[in-house]
Amino acid sequence: MGPLSPPSPSNPQSDDPQSAQASQLTDILTALRERVMGVSESVLSTVDGLLVVADADTVHPESVAALAAATLGVSRRIAEQAKVGALREVVARCGSGHVIVLAVGERALLTVVGDDGLDIAAFQRESPAAVEDLAKVLAADVAY
Repeated sequence: MGPLSPPSPSNPQSDDPQSAQASQLTDILTALRERVMGVSESVLSTVDGLLVVADADTVHPESVAALAAATLGVSRRIAEQAKVGALREVVARCGSGHVIVLAVGERALLTVVGDDGLDIAAFQRESPAAVEDLAKVLAADVAY
C-alpha cells in the first residue's frame, strides 16, 4: 500500500498491515461517533477525494470523499484570498443536520455528518484528538 492508498478489503483476522491500519482508522471514527452526541457518520479520505475508510450507513462514502476534497480545496482558496489564516474546518449547517470537513494533516480529510442534535461543543472538544489520532495512524503508512 502506498502513502494514503485506500485499504483493500481482506480478512479482518489476518495479519495484513492494510487491514490492521483500516481497523485502527475505523475504530477512531467509531469512537468519535460514540463520544459526540449527534455524529451519525464519518468518512476519511485523501485530499484527492479517494476513500480511505468510512463509518457510514446511509451516505455513499466515495461520493462524500470526492465532494469533501472539492469543498476543502475551494475553502482553502477562499481563506487565502480573505487573508484570514490557515483553514481549520468547513461547516455546512443544513436543514436537518451538519456536514463538517476537517483537514487531517496535509494529505487527508475527515468528513463528519451530524444530525440536527449535533453537540457542537463536544465535537469541537473531541475532534482535535480524533484528527491527531488519524494523522498518527496515517503517518505510520508513509514509507521514507
